Amino acid sequence: MRALIVGGGGRGLALAEQLRARGDAARVVTRKPERRAEIEAVGAEYLDGDPDRIGTLRYACENVTILVWALATATGDDLEKIDALHGSRLQMMLERTIDTTVRGVIYEARGTLPGDTLARGREVIERMCRKNEIPFTFLEADPADTAAWVDAADDAIAGLLAMDRG
Repeated sequence: MRALIVGGGGRGLALAEQLRARGDAARVVTRKPERRAEIEAVGAEYLDGDPDRIGTLRYACENVTILVWALATATGDDLEKIDALHGSRLQMMLERTIDTTVRGVIYEARGTLPGDTLARGREVIERMCRKNEIPFTFLEADPADTAAWVDAADDAIAGLLAMDRG
């Protein structure tokens, strides 16, 4: 199993490390090239990309089983761009997963962003994943508690993989 982790900072890195420790693969997206060594140190694959520029993630889903969209604590000066990560950018990413090996999507639905932003992301996930018959789940763990977050994300992955796609 290979997970594509978009966002999450330290949480995403901790999830990648846990996945690698049990023999799974993880690809971590970052727009900060200086994080490459840190990502590779836990055995994950580094991918230079920016979820605000979906074109940079063009090949991110190659050989990926689970997409983890962990951007509920995204920060920055441009609130419209952050909001788009849970609206138009998320929708574009999901449109690109249709003809890939992605068998499930995890959306981080709890974080520091406004509730209406995360609610919009939930709606996009529900609409796009149902339309394209991609199983999905919402990660509700507290992002401030990294260990609990990682365990919840790992459980979510296991749940998606166990789903009957009948």
